[in-house]
Amino acid sequence: MDNVFSRTRTTDPIISATAYNLIIGLTLLWGFGLNWYMVETIPPQSVAGVSPWILILGFLASCFFGVYLYSKSSNPTVSFIGYNFVVVPFGFVVNLAVSRYDPDIVAEAIRVTGLVTVIMMCLGSMFPAFFQKIAGVLTIALLVVIVVELVEIFVFGIHHGILDWIVVAIFCGYIGYDWGRANQIPKTMDNAVDSAAALYMDIINLFLRILRILGRE
Repeated sequence: MDNVFSRTRTTDPIISATAYNLIIGLTLLWGFGLNWYMVETIPPQSVAGVSPWILILGFLASCFFGVYLYSKSSNPTVSFIGYNFVVVPFGFVVNLAVSRYDPDIVAEAIRVTGLVTVIMMCLGSMFPAFFQKIAGVLTIALLVVIVVELVEIFVFGIHHGILDWIVVAIFCGYIGYDWGRANQIPKTMDNAVDSAAALYMDIINLFLRILRILGRE
């Protein structure tokens, strides 16, 4: 699959750095805003009432289709549609997650996630080569953690809190990597949307883990 961050050349129109970063920011805000709207308008009981297998399969199918769309397309409109195929299923996950915690904990998780994201973006801008070097390690680490978590949950019926901290560290690395690479590829409208989609998944996953950590304290 043609990954957005492998695009070092393009025939698409180049936009200014200001416009490029503005599109990334607005695309991220759209995703977070849509998630907030889903949390406010969809009762979590209606989501929880759906079969877990249907939720899991629907989530995976929608996300993979969305990633495929925005990764393969050079049309910003098509990429934005693909982005929404990722945002909506994550909205259901966020809906269920925040319903389990006190609003003050959710607000604190949002603040911590925002602060960590800004710090990692700054580091990604300053040390893009470092984050590019550890990208493979991050991928392997994430796959290992996913397998360990699935075994713990479905085989042993337990979950070790340390895994949440490990996932936080992994997605901190991904934010640094994705932001650093976003500013190295050609500044086109499509690349801005695709970069925002990658960052969105990093930030949302970071938020969900931080929320779980704060909820245990």
